[in-house]
Amino acid sequence: MNLHDSPYSQENEHKALNDQMHRRLEERKLLEEEGVRPYPYGFDVTRHSRDIKENFLEETPETVSVAGRIMTVRKMGKASFFNIQDAKGRIQVYMKRDDVGQDAYRIFKLLDIGDIVGVKGFTFRTKTGEISIHAEEFMLLSKSLRPIPVAKEKEVDGQKVTYDAFSDKELRYRQRYVDLIVNPEVRNTFVKRSAIVTFMRTFFSEKGYLEVETPILQPVYGGAAARPFTTHHNALDMELYLRIANELYLKRLIVGGFDGVFEFAKDFRNEGIDRFHNPEFTQVELYVAYKDYYWMMELVEQLIYRANLAVNNSENTTFLDNEISLKPPFTRLSIADAIMQYCDRDISGKSESELRNIAKDLGLELDPKISSGKIIDEIFGEFVEPKLIQPTFIMDYPTEMSPLAKEHRSKEGVVERFELIVGGKELCNSFSELNDPVIQRNRLEEQAKLRLRGDDEAMVVDEDFLRALEYGMPPCAGLGIGIDRLVMLLCGEESIRDVIFFPHLKPE
Repeated sequence: MNLHDSPYSQENEHKALNDQMHRRLEERKLLEEEGVRPYPYGFDVTRHSRDIKENFLEETPETVSVAGRIMTVRKMGKASFFNIQDAKGRIQVYMKRDDVGQDAYRIFKLLDIGDIVGVKGFTFRTKTGEISIHAEEFMLLSKSLRPIPVAKEKEVDGQKVTYDAFSDKELRYRQRYVDLIVNPEVRNTFVKRSAIVTFMRTFFSEKGYLEVETPILQPVYGGAAARPFTTHHNALDMELYLRIANELYLKRLIVGGFDGVFEFAKDFRNEGIDRFHNPEFTQVELYVAYKDYYWMMELVEQLIYRANLAVNNSENTTFLDNEISLKPPFTRLSIADAIMQYCDRDISGKSESELRNIAKDLGLELDPKISSGKIIDEIFGEFVEPKLIQPTFIMDYPTEMSPLAKEHRSKEGVVERFELIVGGKELCNSFSELNDPVIQRNRLEEQAKLRLRGDDEAMVVDEDFLRALEYGMPPCAGLGIGIDRLVMLLCGEESIRDVIFFPHLKPE
């Protein structure tokens, strides 16, 4: 069975082909019979649509060579207009049979919306004022066998109704390649995402910090409270884990003598999926020797403020219908003060049973297995965090909630930690890092006890990390920023799926 006997070689595909796809396959066959290669090897592109329009001069037409996907077409007898879409936008092409030749024009009439073509010609302005290209040559670069969805409008009861648009959210996430074709504004988010990461990388590098890479497959997972993904290494016959954070490896590098290291990392957490969580996500972690969390707060303020200026040219951003100012300084509140302010409850120095009573009084139903730190976290997450719209540093968490952070220099029972909350969601996390190996061992052993109680997100004891600390780690400030959430904030997107090219979804 060859290509022309069966619409597709994959048995599960050709049953779903519709009439349009059959017609396109027939056109492909006719093109081959005309001696046209439907999928040639390349084409010399000299200009893009936006550049042509921005640099157009009426008195000096420019000879250009462009390539793109046919998005609209008006085929007439001896001349046709069509629009092509390239990486920078759209531009109109005028094609006349007498200019390109009768054979070429006949081949053009076999083409469809969605086909990718190359055009050589000169720039001009039409009578309606549209900057266009007058084609002198054209070439088919890729025959589209599956029709792309094109939005159409019709009038129903005096109202314009759009139909056949590629607007279903789940379908757009599944077929991002189609989403980018028919909804070109989507690509702006990802262009901004790239610009944000580039800015951050430059920001850190210019301060002298070294960009590094650490293992994704780890024999012991750590650095966060989360469930890992597990895999098996056949050659070594051992269990390995996809990292939930890169913190413990970056601290090893501080032990090794680097003053500042950072890594843009893919991390993986075996947790639920919602508007703010994807099991695979990107974060940047930074560790700087001889600094503390107060210093890191000022760095974070400057980083986010300047990143927004770089991509939005503004001190503000709009997120979830809220106008948010990113101009420093940001508000600072301890977690205890925040709960007092928004819940009128004092959690300072309270026992586990007292905290459970406070949660019950607030209407929270809690898992009986969770401990004091998780109870405070539940109260904060339910009643405080959603109300923190403007940038707010929440500081000084109970020790149990932060086993890798240094004890507070002047407050009992808490550590030097902050989270930045913006738009009602955590954006970053930072500690004055714990560098006392004896206290760190005790903290991790307490975490192991919580695991025995049933807390499967509690940390495990990492003996090699403890051994590294025993060689001596200088005072250090650490930071983790969720890139996906930062992009959501600076681009005004409401779901993490809108800032990840290919988010995880249930199987079709």
